[in-house]
Amino acid sequence: MTVSAKEVKELRAQTGAGMMDCKKALAETGGNIEGAVKLLRTKGLADAAKRSGRTTNQGLVDSYIHGGGKIGVLVEVGCETDFVAKTDDFRQFVHDLAMHIAASAPLCIGREDVPDEVVEGEMCIYKEQAAATGKPENILEKIARGKLEKWYSQVCLLEQAFVKDDQFTIEQLRGHLSGKIGENIEIKRFARYELGKE
Repeated sequence: MTVSAKEVKELRAQTGAGMMDCKKALAETGGNIEGAVKLLRTKGLADAAKRSGRTTNQGLVDSYIHGGGKIGVLVEVGCETDFVAKTDDFRQFVHDLAMHIAASAPLCIGREDVPDEVVEGEMCIYKEQAAATGKPENILEKIARGKLEKWYSQVCLLEQAFVKDDQFTIEQLRGHLSGKIGENIEIKRFARYELGKE
């Protein structure tokens, strides 16, 4: 199948992937732009998983102040090389991440960072809520697990829907950027301050 330059350009604009990657994805999907976007995202996330063990000694610390100085965020994001840390794509991701943290107030980066006692406390609450509905005993655990999954998507940064485009989670954006630049990207830490709150 012949892929036009216009289609490649359109796909590049949507995904940020390289020209050859876009051309191959369009050829594989028979010119279907949506299918090619999905294919590139899948490949990008798969490639990102392979890179996840690489050391991220370079990177950037960025800040975001919102609400006339009422909310402030500092975030550190690592990458493998100083060259990537200076690119516009990396800098934009880090700044967007700081803005997202200001807006969404995550408690931690990933679910593995949530203390066990907090998870147990949430599960107890959800089991009690499920029991109060009069549901059968054998499905209370399943209901509580479902509520816990939803809670993770609200408090874990990587699982939150991105505030500028809720079609993507922060983890998907990180994976896409990693696939695009060919390096491991690691969200290392963040601090969020809100005036009058501990």
